[in-house]
Amino acid sequence: MISGTNSHGHDHVFLGQDHARNERRIWLVIALTAVMMVVEIAAGTVYGSMALVADGWHMSTHASALLISALAYLFARKQARNPRFTFGTGKLGDLAGFASAIILAMIALLMGWESFLRITSPVPISFSQAIAIAVIGLAVNLVSAWMLSGSGGHHHGHGHDHHHDHDHHHGHDHGHHGHADNNIRSAYMHVIADALTSVLAIAALTFGSLYGWLWLDPLMGIVGALIIAQWSWGLMKSSGAVLLDVLSEGETLPDEIRGAIEGDGDRITDLHVWQVGPGHHAAIVAVLTPQPRDTAFYKERLSSLDELSHVTVEVTRAA
Repeated sequence: MISGTNSHGHDHVFLGQDHARNERRIWLVIALTAVMMVVEIAAGTVYGSMALVADGWHMSTHASALLISALAYLFARKQARNPRFTFGTGKLGDLAGFASAIILAMIALLMGWESFLRITSPVPISFSQAIAIAVIGLAVNLVSAWMLSGSGGHHHGHGHDHHHDHDHHHGHDHGHHGHADNNIRSAYMHVIADALTSVLAIAALTFGSLYGWLWLDPLMGIVGALIIAQWSWGLMKSSGAVLLDVLSEGETLPDEIRGAIEGDGDRITDLHVWQVGPGHHAAIVAVLTPQPRDTAFYKERLSSLDELSHVTVEVTRAA
């Protein structure tokens, strides 16, 4: 059996292509979100709008989640070459996303309960002031979403940039392959969900002021809580899957590896593929063959697979 691990040192830096840019933009969005969060909660309390308070608390969840995302980017960058992280720090964004999902679930429960209490015990609402604050909150959310999407486009930090020197890639220039940075994606989804909650608050306050439907305001708080809970569950599943090394549905990389290796008597007997960062995957490939070749031969066959960033090949002669 021949081990295919690289014998000379190399980095295991599996950060997303736009890691630095995303980190800077998240810190700016945190500042905007925190200011608007305080304004909305205070105004909703003063003017008696549960939808506005719910929107403010919803925004607070995003501020917390964005802070987790920003700190994850910071820590991943600072520790990227720390040898204690065997496969680098590329999955810290998914850990941050999972933590954000738990926070969202807890706040959704609190929002739903508070809204239910407001339905059973309505309070007077200063509609005009509350609507004005909600509109400002929506504007902040839209600006934040634009900042995180990049030049107005729906961008989640796709693609990747390889910062390591593996012998099997021979300096190959890896291109854009469409793999999302789940950390910036979670931040983007946070502000989009918050914008949706702002829209619900504006709608509830507008109809409440026109028709006197005080019950609509806390009802929208419950709707917002359900939206947050659903989004939280989705984020928990997607980030948790990466943490547990579960490949996403429709991932074709294992089939591509088999297609590149198998043939002429060569057969893969064991294959492990997992994500080590945004757009970066690692693989362990065990090859059974009647004519063993050097591991560099098989690594060269895999060099065209852009998202494959770290490969270990084991070759065994068939009996």
